[in-house]
Amino acid sequence: MYRYPRPISAFGRFVLLMQMMLTRPERRQVLWQRTLDEAVDIGTDSVFIVGLVSTFIGAVTCVQIAYNMVNPLIPMSTVGFMVREMTILELAPTIISVVLAGKVGSAIAGGLGTMRITEQISAIDAMGINSASYLVLPRILASLFVFPLLVILAMNLSILGGYVATQVSGTMPGADYIEGLRYAFKPYTVLFALIKSVVFAFLVSAISSYKGYTLKGGALEVGKASTAAVTNSIISILLADYALASILL
Repeated sequence: MYRYPRPISAFGRFVLLMQMMLTRPERRQVLWQRTLDEAVDIGTDSVFIVGLVSTFIGAVTCVQIAYNMVNPLIPMSTVGFMVREMTILELAPTIISVVLAGKVGSAIAGGLGTMRITEQISAIDAMGINSASYLVLPRILASLFVFPLLVILAMNLSILGGYVATQVSGTMPGADYIEGLRYAFKPYTVLFALIKSVVFAFLVSAISSYKGYTLKGGALEVGKASTAAVTNSIISILLADYALASILL
C-alpha cells in the first residue's frame, strides 16, 4: 500500500479536521457562548505580555533609530515616521503573533492534547456531539476575534512607548516625534496589519488545535505536541508574512 510523505499526509489530516469542524456544527447559542469563553481566556491572559512586549519594542526601536540619526540634513521627525511604519507594518502584527503562538498556541495544543489522552474527546463523540465543532471551532473563532484587538493594542502601546522613550532619554523633542507620526500616513497600512493578524490568528489556532486534537500517546506526547504546535505556528507565520507582503503591498 502506497504511503504519502509525512508532510502531505499531515496536511490532508489537517484539511479533514477543518472539514469535520464545519460539518454538523453546534447550535448557535452554544457556539456563541463557547467562543466568548475562549475569547475571554485568550484575551485576558495575553493583555499583560502583549502590552509589555509592544511597549518596550517601541521604546527600543525609537532609541536605536534616534541613536543612528547622525546626519544633520535628516529631520528628527523621521524617527517618529520610521517607528510608526515599522510598528504598524511588521512589529505589531508579526512579533505579537509570534509571542501569542508561544502562549496561546501551546495552551490550545496542551489543553486539547490532555483531553485526548484522558478520553474526554472520545466521551464527547460518544454522546453524539461533534467534538471538532464543540472544541476546535470556538478556539479558532475566538482567536480570529481577539488577535486583531491585541494587535491594535500593541500598535498604540508601541508608538506610546517610543514617545515615552524620547522624553526619558532626551534624544529628541516630543513635538518632532509626533510630527513624524503624522507625516504621510496611509490608512491602508493599518488595514494590512489587521489582515495579517487575522491570517496569523487562523494559522496559530488551527495548527495548535490540530496538534492537540490528533494527539496519540500518553502524557509525554502532550509536551511534544505543544512544542510542535509553537514551532509550526511560528514557521507558518513567517511564511505567510512574506506571502502577504508580496501580494498586498
